[in-house]
Amino acid sequence: MTLALVLNLASCGEKAVSQEVSIGYKEKPQQISQQFSEVSPPDVIQELRPALEIYRPQVTIVTPKPDEVLQENTVTVSFQVKDLPIFKDPQLELGPHLHVILDNQPYIAVYDLNQPLLLPDLSPGTHTLRVFASRPWHESFKNEGAYAQTTFHIFTKTDDNQPDPTLPLLTYSRPKDSYGAEPILLDFYLTNAPLHLVAKDDSNDEFGNWRIRSTINGESFVLDRWQAVYLKGFKPGKNWVKLEFLDNQGNPVKNAFNTTVRVINYQPKGKDTLSRIVRGELQAEDVRGIVDQNYTAKKPTTEPTPTPSATTTPTVETTAQPQRKEEQPIPETKVLEIPQTQPTELPQPEITPTPEATEVPKNVTPEPEKQRFGGFFNRRSRPTTQPSPSLTPTLPEVIESPAPEVTSTPKPQPEVTPTPQATELLQDVTPEPEKQRFGGFFNRRFRPTAQPSPSLPPTLPEVIESPAPEITPTPEQ
Repeated sequence: MTLALVLNLASCGEKAVSQEVSIGYKEKPQQISQQFSEVSPPDVIQELRPALEIYRPQVTIVTPKPDEVLQENTVTVSFQVKDLPIFKDPQLELGPHLHVILDNQPYIAVYDLNQPLLLPDLSPGTHTLRVFASRPWHESFKNEGAYAQTTFHIFTKTDDNQPDPTLPLLTYSRPKDSYGAEPILLDFYLTNAPLHLVAKDDSNDEFGNWRIRSTINGESFVLDRWQAVYLKGFKPGKNWVKLEFLDNQGNPVKNAFNTTVRVINYQPKGKDTLSRIVRGELQAEDVRGIVDQNYTAKKPTTEPTPTPSATTTPTVETTAQPQRKEEQPIPETKVLEIPQTQPTELPQPEITPTPEATEVPKNVTPEPEKQRFGGFFNRRSRPTTQPSPSLTPTLPEVIESPAPEVTSTPKPQPEVTPTPQATELLQDVTPEPEKQRFGGFFNRRFRPTAQPSPSLPPTLPEVIESPAPEITPTPEQ
């Protein structure tokens, strides 16, 4: 029974450690502690992950050399990476990179291999540098050769920061710094840790059944596989995480860096690219540039689509505006009714003079009916033949467009042509006295009045200009 249990555990550990590519994600959350649960990676990360599975990065530390003693406390570090492009998308600020860890400090992300990494103000003594390849979302590559390590010295050697190469070594990677969304990645790197499958062949191997104990905010759970884990249950604000490497009996293995503690800050609704990927606000096609350096996002094709709607809307507005402009002139026709109510309005050139001429006798004839005496007594009110100088400026305005066909002596002045028209009006009225057989007393109703009509002050002086000498015969006296 014991042997069967050991074989089962060994086979499970072998699948988890050696075959990283065949990791299966959990479809449902698994409660691993009272507060935390393990969930599947975000959907976008699962879609992008196969694009990097073709790579088996090989990482080498070029400088400093192993066991090198330096006489400066500023160290220049350079790397060489094969079978993995190292770059950062300029807009998304993510891409395949290196996690560089000095001693047991939080890692430094390197996205450009052409720029050496400077480590200033190092303390004298021994230091260890660890580096491994990482995916854009900070999950480490776990293939053989993806990890490199070197130990060097500043001025002199010491016993600090010098792990035992014969013991398993745990390298803490994530979580680190700040996060803006859940789930949060928990990831680490293992060195010199035997495969669980080998434990069945060597019963004396005290590390064959190793475990990783994780403690977050005081709650602990154990991991028996070497793979990335996504967790939910972090509280907003500061959270602390502790990782330990345990042997077969569940005891911490005493080696440098095998116990590490980090403090992170979780603030929901973060605006960084990784937080938006985790929340699902960005699609895989939107961020594929973080796994493919030559990929161009298709955002420009989606942006022009709203522009046609913007262009069509003004066309509808422009067509509607002319309709409103056409409706405005319709009430303007009411203005034409104004001259109809005021027929005596003289300054309007459009009114024909014929209706005005007809109105003249209407205003003149009623007054003779009120006379009590004959034409002899009424001759005093006759206007003089000379026009008043004060009325001369009004003559062109009264008869601007009379009958141009009638020719008159004042041809050079077309505006003063109305005088013949006034004579014509009198010719229609005066010929009757020539046919009369009786005196002026009986002819009084046909005689035009000499008093000017109040409605036509400017026309009366012109009417009596030429016929004045003909209207004064001796019989009337």
